[in-house]
Amino acid sequence: MRLRLSSSFLAKIAAAGGLVLLADRLFWAGQGIGSNLGVFALAWTAATVALTPTLWRDRRSWIAAAGALLLVLPLLDSPGPLAVLLFGTCLAMAVLLPRAAQFGHAGRWVLRLALHGIVSAIGPWRDLIRLRKPFGRGLPRQRILPLLPLPLIGGAVFLSLFASANPVISEALVALGTPRFDDATLGRFVFWGAILTLVWVTLRPHRLRFAAYLPAASMPSAIPGVTSGSVLLALITFNALFALQNGLDIAFLWSGAPLPVGVTLADYAHRGAYPLIATALLAGLFVLVALRPGSATASVPAIRRLVVLWVAQNVFLVASSILRTIDYIEIYSLTGLRIAALTWMALVALGLVLILWRMLGGRSAAWLINANAGAALAVLAVCTVVDLGAVAASWNVRHAREVGGKGAALDLCYLRQLGPSALTSLAALEIDNDLDGDFAERVAWVRHRVLHDTIEGQRGGEWIWRNDRRLKQVETMLAGRRLRAGPSEGPVGRNCDGSLIPPPAPEPVPAPPAEASAATGPVPPDTLVPAPAALTNEAAR
Repeated sequence: MRLRLSSSFLAKIAAAGGLVLLADRLFWAGQGIGSNLGVFALAWTAATVALTPTLWRDRRSWIAAAGALLLVLPLLDSPGPLAVLLFGTCLAMAVLLPRAAQFGHAGRWVLRLALHGIVSAIGPWRDLIRLRKPFGRGLPRQRILPLLPLPLIGGAVFLSLFASANPVISEALVALGTPRFDDATLGRFVFWGAILTLVWVTLRPHRLRFAAYLPAASMPSAIPGVTSGSVLLALITFNALFALQNGLDIAFLWSGAPLPVGVTLADYAHRGAYPLIATALLAGLFVLVALRPGSATASVPAIRRLVVLWVAQNVFLVASSILRTIDYIEIYSLTGLRIAALTWMALVALGLVLILWRMLGGRSAAWLINANAGAALAVLAVCTVVDLGAVAASWNVRHAREVGGKGAALDLCYLRQLGPSALTSLAALEIDNDLDGDFAERVAWVRHRVLHDTIEGQRGGEWIWRNDRRLKQVETMLAGRRLRAGPSEGPVGRNCDGSLIPPPAPEPVPAPPAEASAATGPVPPDTLVPAPAALTNEAAR
C-alpha cells in the first residue's frame, strides 16, 4: 500500500522533528530528566491535538486529551513512572477513541493499548518504507522527495557506524566540519530514533482493526456444580464463617478486649491484614461467577438476601483489615507501601459494593469493569500529585518516641532512603525540638546527607520543581538560623541511620610455636595465651 506525501503528513513530519529537537535540547543537552519532562509532555500533547482532526469531533477524545493535560502538571512538579504511564495512556486513548464506535469496557482497552504500543513501535520506519509516490504527472520535486528519506537516513546511520569504527573516516568528516562520530554521537542518534518512534505513536497511529485481535468476553450459561441449591448452602456456610471471624475482630480489635496469652496486638494486626483482603477478593470473584445478572441463582430471593448479608460482612472484614494496618502503623511506623496498602483496601471495599450494586441493579459486566477502572484511575491520579513518602516521613517524625510521641523509635534509615521527600520533616525535627546526645548527631548527619543529595540533584536537567520548593521551605523554616553542621564520617564511616560503624576488632596475637619456646626459654606470664576451656577440663579429669 502506497503512502502519499500530503500536507498533513508533512506537518506531522515537521512536528515530529520539532519534538525530537526539543527532547534533545531538554534531555540530552540538559543531561538529565526532571521537570523538563512536563515541558516536553505539554508540547507533545499540543502537537497531537493540533494535528489530529478526528480528535476535535469526538467528545470522548476531548475528555482523554483533557486528562493528558491535567497529568502534565505532576510531570512538571515531580515526574514519576506512574504519572508518565497515565499521561501516555490518556494521550493514546485521545487518538484511538475516534476509531472506536463504542467504548466497550476498560479491560478491552488495556489489550487495545498494549497492542497499539507494540505495533506502533515500527510505525515511523514502516511509513518511511511506504513513503513513495508513483511516477507520472506532477512536478519533479514531488516525484523526487519521497525517494530521499530512506537513502539519506540509512546512509547517515551506516556512515556514523563506520566513523565510530574507523578513525580515518572520523577524522576526515571532522575536517569537513561535521560533528565527531564517537560513541556519544551514536548514542545521540539512537536517542533521536527512540523519541521519533515515541511521538509518532500519537501523531500517526497505526490503522489496525483491533476487533479482529481482541476476544469477545463471554461466560458459559451454566457452570458445572453451580446450582441454586449449592449456592444457597455455600452462602449459608460462608456467612457463618465470616460471622465467626468478624465476631473475633469485634471482640479483640474494635472493643479492645485482652488477647489470649502469647498473642500481641502487633501479631494479631499484622498477620491478618493481607490474608483477609485476599478472602474478600475471593468472595467478590464468587459473586461475579455464580450470581451473574440474569442467571438462575441471582433470581432466587433467599440467595439475594444472603448475598447482601455476605457482602456486608466482607465490607466489615475489609474495615477490620484497615484497622489492623492502622494499629500496626501506630505500634511501628508509617511507610509509603503501607499507605498504598490502605488505599488498596479501600478500593477492594468499593469493588465489593459495586459487585452488589451490579447484581441488584442488573448492570452489565462492562459497567462493573468501567466503574472499578474509573475508581482506580482516580486514586492513581491523586497518587501522582501526593508524595506518599513525604506523608510517611511527616507522620513518623511527629509520632516518634524520641520527641515524646507514642510511636516507635524513629527509623532514620527509612528517612535517609526517602531522600528529598523527608527533607522538610528532618529539618523540622531539628528546628522544633531540643535534641541532644547521640540522637541529635545522627539526625544531623542524615539531614545533612539528604540536603546535600537534594541540592546536587537540582543541577542541570534533573532540576525538579517540587524539590526546589522544599529547599526554599527549609530556608524559610530556618528564618536566618543555621542548622547544625553535619558530623564527621568517623574513622570507619556511618550506617544509614547516622550511627558510627565500630572499628574492626584487632586480630589476636598467635601463640609462639613450642620449638621456639624451648629455644628461647620460658615465656613471661603476661604473654601466655590461655588454653581453650575444653582442654582445661580434659586436663583436670
